[in-house]
Amino acid sequence: MARPVTIFTGQFADLPFEEVCKNMSEYGYDGLEIACWGDHMDVRKAATDKSYVEEKKAILKKYGLGCWALGAHLAGQLVGDTWDPRTDTFAPAELAGKPEEIRAWAVEEMKYTARAAAAMGVPVVTGFTGSPIWAFWYSFPPTSQDMIDAGYARIKEFWDPIWDVFDEVGVKFALEVHPTEIAYDYWSTKKLFDVVKRDTLGINFDPSHLIWQGIEPSLLIRDFPDRIYHVHMKDAAIDDDPRSGILGSHIEFGDLKRGWNFRSPGHGDVDFELIIRALNEAGYTGPLSVEWEDNAMDRTFGAPDACAYVKSLNFAPSSVAFDGAMEK
Repeated sequence: MARPVTIFTGQFADLPFEEVCKNMSEYGYDGLEIACWGDHMDVRKAATDKSYVEEKKAILKKYGLGCWALGAHLAGQLVGDTWDPRTDTFAPAELAGKPEEIRAWAVEEMKYTARAAAAMGVPVVTGFTGSPIWAFWYSFPPTSQDMIDAGYARIKEFWDPIWDVFDEVGVKFALEVHPTEIAYDYWSTKKLFDVVKRDTLGINFDPSHLIWQGIEPSLLIRDFPDRIYHVHMKDAAIDDDPRSGILGSHIEFGDLKRGWNFRSPGHGDVDFELIIRALNEAGYTGPLSVEWEDNAMDRTFGAPDACAYVKSLNFAPSSVAFDGAMEK
């Protein structure tokens, strides 16, 4: 199957865009999921300056790369999140400590992102929504259902004007189901779709955020096949050390004392073959995008290793029944 194998540039945004293009082309990738930070994509320029878009496309073409998605995780987080000092780093420095100004900037940034994607000829924007109720996830102090419902309603209120722009320009938004988002597991995703009744919104499927929660990731594909707009190929490994819990213990990623860690694809516990089979059944033909996050592995080893691994699994469904030749 000719699904392109791409890589998200967010973990390489410290490098110039052209250097990333050169490296990823040499590693064997078919294209990029371009992060909307660093010098990789200025969405306001892309939405308003044709020459900027032409320059980005020329660099991609120079290295034989395509682009099927822009990644807008940082600005998207600011739209729906409850402010704290950590999120200041995602917004312009002059807005630090100004929650409502940050949110207003993020809303406009996401509208520009939709227009930038359209200008680039890219059909999907991946990203986060943020969540005004993530702090309530444990339900203590006691959390009422009215508080939860109000949180989902707030996300709809914040995002509907953004998704209106996505609709105007013909671009989809693929939410990465992820802790700290309004949809972070199976049932919170289903609730979001029940609240936001528009097909502008779909899923950026990433199994690494589901497996450590005890969820079989492929079930999201099987149960929401029409909402899988983009796929991240990212792995995670669960440690069986009885001292380590799945909540992370406030220990940094990569530390072996954690109960789980992200891993480069093929080096963790995700059953990627099962995922490919589910994607085949769902008829998904979009990119398989490596989101490379593994603090215990050098990225210059991990990125090409991940590309080879994903390509080895990128098989199509059979076009014939295996026992068809047995018929007379």
